[in-house]
Amino acid sequence: MSEIRIRKAQRRDLEALLAIYNHEVLFGVATLDLTPKTLDEWEEWFRAHTGEDHPIYTAEAAGEAAGKAEAGGISAGEIAGYASLSPYREKEAYRSTVELSVYVAPAWRRRGVASALMEEILRAARENARLHTVVSVITSGNAASARLHEKFGFTFCGTIREVGMKFGSYQDIDNYSLRV
Repeated sequence: MSEIRIRKAQRRDLEALLAIYNHEVLFGVATLDLTPKTLDEWEEWFRAHTGEDHPIYTAEAAGEAAGKAEAGGISAGEIAGYASLSPYREKEAYRSTVELSVYVAPAWRRRGVASALMEEILRAARENARLHTVVSVITSGNAASARLHEKFGFTFCGTIREVGMKFGSYQDIDNYSLRV
């Protein structure tokens, strides 16, 4: 995709990444967080992702996207989304398993950003000999995310019913996994 370039996240990206995440906290169910995160909390999250096993990649608007700025309000360097690998569970036996998260800014959805991020973060996971399994937990009903994971070879592992309450409704989660 020539509109964006994928790169490792940097400290200077934090506010943009936080804005993307908090938009989903306030208006969506891709996360079951109910309260927006603060910049201090996000800095802690970022520090936890500085090692090889838990990277964060960003999708950044490239030159061609900036050329379309007048039509879509896009500027070069704008963060379109991000993907991260986080520890799956705290117990030591889970060390080789990571949890994948992908978030895309509303203006960039349905433009291939999630696929580009997924491709890069899975490449990094496959190149890391310490990682064995990537898990994704998707709020049920997110058909686009389910299709994205299936496109990249993830296997549906089951639904856990009514595990979270958001916007006055219980939410189910669908679990997916991929051996890398």
